[in-house]
Amino acid sequence: MKRARLFLSVFIIFISTLAVAQNETALYKKLKSLKEITEITPVKHDTIFSEAYEIMVTQPLDHNNPSGKKFRQKIYLSHKNDSAPVVFVTEGYAANSGRPTELAKLLNANQITVEHRYFGKSVPEKIEWKYLNIKQAAADHHLIVQLFKKIYGGKWVSTGISKGGQTTIYFKRFYPDDVDVSVPYVAPVNLSAEDPRIYMFLNSVGTEDCRNKIIAFQRAFLSKRDEIKKLLIQDAEKKKIKFAWDYDFVLEYMTLEYSFAFWQWGSTKCEDIPDANSSAEKLYDHMVKANPLYFFTEQAMKDFGPFYVQAYKEIGYYGYDLEPFKDLLQKIKTGTNRILVPKDADVKFDCTVMNDVNEWIQRNGNNILFIYGGNDTWNATSIQLLGLTNSIKMVKKGGSHGTRISSFDGEQKEKILSTLENWLGLKIKR
Repeated sequence: MKRARLFLSVFIIFISTLAVAQNETALYKKLKSLKEITEITPVKHDTIFSEAYEIMVTQPLDHNNPSGKKFRQKIYLSHKNDSAPVVFVTEGYAANSGRPTELAKLLNANQITVEHRYFGKSVPEKIEWKYLNIKQAAADHHLIVQLFKKIYGGKWVSTGISKGGQTTIYFKRFYPDDVDVSVPYVAPVNLSAEDPRIYMFLNSVGTEDCRNKIIAFQRAFLSKRDEIKKLLIQDAEKKKIKFAWDYDFVLEYMTLEYSFAFWQWGSTKCEDIPDANSSAEKLYDHMVKANPLYFFTEQAMKDFGPFYVQAYKEIGYYGYDLEPFKDLLQKIKTGTNRILVPKDADVKFDCTVMNDVNEWIQRNGNNILFIYGGNDTWNATSIQLLGLTNSIKMVKKGGSHGTRISSFDGEQKEKILSTLENWLGLKIKR
């Protein structure tokens, strides 16, 4: 009886193994043959793809010492076919899915989405901030592209949004021949730790009436501090929110961030801004709609801590103009955002890094299609092309940080599509 059971168990294992082997696709077998890949997990995918995987790739922590410490980097591969183009998505943060980008749809392409080092699952066992820089990240992307070019021989397009768009630019800077075309969306090119062009933009965007209404709202929000703080506390307790600072500090921080967020996202309009004499409830409801509470939480500091290290080390950020609110501020005495940098990170801004990137783009950066929204605050530090390359910059009038190719119409959209066709040698359906 025991022998029979043992035979049956072995037989079941054999049949199960055989079934798995038979279900392995040609792509899966190719992936398994790549020594840099340590984990392959099939995942659900959009119907435009035939199969998709979450993959862990082994990377050197320091690409200048490839035999040294390693970490694993997460990517999502969404497959159409071997001969289709590849859209290579450089995320600036964690990557939570391989959902199709508009470029993957436009180009009927495969898609590879790469989580940025030090975010999500792509974190070294020991955090050493010195290895979080744009050159190391670009080298991560170079390794992945070269790895997957063993499978995909078609055209390659790199792309990313916001910080992901910045990452696309940096990858292009250090490995200009890895991809055929780059499409960074709403990607700032900051030239200092807290780029003053942000202030200039906020003092000129939109109409004067709208800008005055924003400042009046911010002052009203601070003026009704006691009432609004009670609402903030109630909200935090109800939603179990843990803020990174005390309530007075958060209230002031929200106020200073408001104008940046208002123009960046465009989720509310000037006519939506409550009058200065509105109730505390009305002021508060509008504030959290335009400026979500998550940004000020302990979780946000954890999720975005590595970004703030990068910002104040190389890629720049922004601060606040306190002048219109000095008489109402109790906690915040300086307009800097350096308080966002993790306490264990000793960072000093190196202005030569972005100056190098900026100059390279202007003089040598070909086949780059820059997409921006005209009213997006980050448009303040958008790339300024000199006409020395074939790259183009498209700005959607009134557009926000959510501006995409689909946001354009008429001649502008046609210029975008025809440029992509020309650079890639492909036909795009209109």
